[in-house]
Amino acid sequence: MKSKMHLGEDAIRGVFMLLGMVTVACVLLITVYLILAGVPAIREIGLGPFLLGRVWASTAAEPKFGILPFILTSLYGTAGAIVLGVPVGFFTAVYLAKVAGERTRRVVGAAVSLLAGIPSVVYGLVGMMVLVPGVRELFGLSDGASLFSAMVVLSVMILPSIVKMSLTALEAVPREYEDASLALGATPMETYFRVSVPAARSGIAAAVVLGVGRAIGEAMAVMMVSGNVANMPSLFQSVRFLTTAVASEMSYSAEGSLQRKALFSIALVLFLFIMLINAVLNALLKRSREG
Repeated sequence: MKSKMHLGEDAIRGVFMLLGMVTVACVLLITVYLILAGVPAIREIGLGPFLLGRVWASTAAEPKFGILPFILTSLYGTAGAIVLGVPVGFFTAVYLAKVAGERTRRVVGAAVSLLAGIPSVVYGLVGMMVLVPGVRELFGLSDGASLFSAMVVLSVMILPSIVKMSLTALEAVPREYEDASLALGATPMETYFRVSVPAARSGIAAAVVLGVGRAIGEAMAVMMVSGNVANMPSLFQSVRFLTTAVASEMSYSAEGSLQRKALFSIALVLFLFIMLINAVLNALLKRSREG
């Protein structure tokens, strides 16, 4: 009987290990494919002109493949989304975890869950039909499709991740911490922000990391509200992100052309970019946990 139980446990352990190896293999295959597909164009164009070039004209008579505008736009767009979205998501999570009544919490929680389930194209459509004209009228611009519009859309899209994970982290804080703080004479708000939030900082930081990944990897929604023009980034000017550069030109690039190879090189840069950001943020998160 025991031998059968051990065999069953070994079989389940083997299945779990196999699934884990499949996940690792998928990451390795994607990495190897992007390197093999992306390096030839970088070698042909040159690493400096490719990464630091200010002009992208892939279909011109004399094509240029500089992706510095895409890199800076992705950086600024992600940073703007974090600046706009993180405070809203954080304070919403604190309110739901510590202040809101049960009914309010259910309603707001359902709304946040609904935001998480809305497809990217719907965000982009609403942004294109409502936000872009609103930005144009508010700031007196000729066109509201801009980096600012993309930041606003991305900030809304990362809200569910930040709210849900921060809420889970705050709810995991032991009640005894808050009771001890209140017993020492602290007000409820002082307790929430000086006891509960510091105790949940690792989970809140993980929520920010997840939000960064969502913002920097988004393509469809930002393509619809950013104008999708290869300009150097400016807050109220049409711009193009790394993701949208690949998505907008891959469909009409010729097989084997330098344009298509350059698009794979952009995908490789984006992949390394995301890995670098996640590594830095995870290192900071680990450091905060140890501290």
